[in-house]
Amino acid sequence: AHIMRRASPSSLVLLDEVGRGTSTFDGLSIAWAMTEDIAKRISCRTLFATHYHQLVGLEDDIPTLVNIHVQIAEAGGRLKFLHTVADGPCDDSYGVHVAALAGIPADVIERARDLLAFLESQAEGAKAGESGSPIRREAGQKSLFGYLAGAGGATIQQAMTAELPPHEEKALNRLKQIDPDMLSPREAIDILYELRDVLQARHHLMRE
Repeated sequence: AHIMRRASPSSLVLLDEVGRGTSTFDGLSIAWAMTEDIAKRISCRTLFATHYHQLVGLEDDIPTLVNIHVQIAEAGGRLKFLHTVADGPCDDSYGVHVAALAGIPADVIERARDLLAFLESQAEGAKAGESGSPIRREAGQKSLFGYLAGAGGATIQQAMTAELPPHEEKALNRLKQIDPDMLSPREAIDILYELRDVLQARHHLMRE
């Protein structure tokens, strides 16, 4: 709020993860509106980091806005962080890869990949445009933040019809209690380890 009220064309503004701490669409709306206001009203040099892929479309409508991303190399299912900045938006999301790096069991990661592929196949992605309404994102830019097309919520229900084993149900219930936007990085890692322990405990019992 202080930045938006006090910044001038001679300011250097650094913003990270605008829109966190609230619902997905609330956060997206806030980040979208702030991007437009900084670019059009304040007109200062700004570095604006966001996980909302939909906002990349603003580059087409705001001449002073440029998308950049930090490069990641993927080979054989493994990620290598290159620490190199390149032009254009990131062409993928790597949340499942990061969960695997954090130690989530392989069968859970595989299930997450299946669900991700299913949801993305049902989703019509959106990105910001000056018309004031979302427009389709470019092919290959994957995101779960898109709008569900066709059957809407029913398609999500299809993905959840399979009955879960008790240990997975316990992990799922724990996840339902979490607001990820309110977690610090340390708290998020602790919860990942907690969920891993719940799931691995079941695997140990099965082996015994």
